[in-house]
Amino acid sequence: MKQPTAIRPAEGKLGVLLPGMGAVATTTIAGVLLARTGKALPVGSLTQMATIRLGRRTQRRVPKIAEFVPLAGLDQIEFGGWDIFPDDAYEAAEHANVLESKHLEAVKDELRLIHPMKGVFYPGYVKRLHGTHTKTAASKAEMVEQVREDIVKFKRDRGCDRLVAVWCGSTEAYIESSAVHESIAAFEEGLRKDDPTISNAQIYAWACIKERVPFGNGAPNLCVDFPAAWELSREHGVPLAGKDFKTGQTLMKTILAPGFKARMLGLHGWYSTNILGNRDGEVLDDPDSFRAKEVSKLGVLEHILQPDIYKELYGNLVHKVRIDYYPPRGDSKEGWDNIDLFGWLGYPMQIKVNFLCRDSILAAVAQLLFQEPDDGARPLPRARSVHPADETQEHAPVDDG
Repeated sequence: MKQPTAIRPAEGKLGVLLPGMGAVATTTIAGVLLARTGKALPVGSLTQMATIRLGRRTQRRVPKIAEFVPLAGLDQIEFGGWDIFPDDAYEAAEHANVLESKHLEAVKDELRLIHPMKGVFYPGYVKRLHGTHTKTAASKAEMVEQVREDIVKFKRDRGCDRLVAVWCGSTEAYIESSAVHESIAAFEEGLRKDDPTISNAQIYAWACIKERVPFGNGAPNLCVDFPAAWELSREHGVPLAGKDFKTGQTLMKTILAPGFKARMLGLHGWYSTNILGNRDGEVLDDPDSFRAKEVSKLGVLEHILQPDIYKELYGNLVHKVRIDYYPPRGDSKEGWDNIDLFGWLGYPMQIKVNFLCRDSILAAVAQLLFQEPDDGARPLPRARSVHPADETQEHAPVDDG
């Protein structure tokens, strides 16, 4: 997608559609509702809190990004989404037990008005969940059309000028890209034939791209990172983004690993284990779903450290990851990392990290970064592609989360 010569003002309502209206989604929604009425600060939000430097440092021209870039204001956002449980946003937030009652009660009436549309649910991809608020269809192709109808209806009924969607559902079972993901024709044939490698998340993503709704993936499973999705996004001029919110342990890796690499410090090993007790933890207790998360976590260090280039420093890195479901912990996740590194002349050192975090609090802020129009009139600047082979091509920008 080429660099735009003009950027249209972000006027009218922006509809934010969230497939999966559980802990992360409802924490995001409640936070936006609180922030836009001045009842809380949107801490952690790049668009709302960060500044951008213009000109020379000595000029001290540092407006907030929200004041400089034509993004939708928090008061322009209209929330909606899908879920496999019928709870409204207030009930879902209460069940998630992330936010304190003082925050939920302050926006209770608005949360009560947000009801999820019936969700796409083929249970083989999230075996630990048993949905009760789900769509039925004769085929996955028909399921895509039902989601498209939901999108059109939501936009019309809520008076939205443009839409975006962010996957907030649970981590699905690990799926590798296969022949059905190689082209639009192959994927649509797979939809008609109910191909087992086409998951719930892919169905939402395909419907959104068809309706020219930019789509971000907040989970590590295969969703928009395959050739057919890239081809369809290019045809429709639709931005795609994301490969997991990277909220807890992976967040620490994306902070620490670039520092080690910048100082040319070597790594012998990185052992990670963490416990969590929310719905995500329950889902990840299934080996197939954990595998998707594991691949994402393991890939982060390889992507950052480039062991193929820096063989002496990272070529023999041993990287281990564990996740354990521990219900008493709820949404308060705890991660332990042991990092074996080495410095000048190969002398060994260790770093120990104990991160006690709130999973949904960290994930919520990631969603406010993705605000784009749905008609291709204001394309995104060139971004890094998910697919290395596409690095030199002009196409709908895709990032790796």
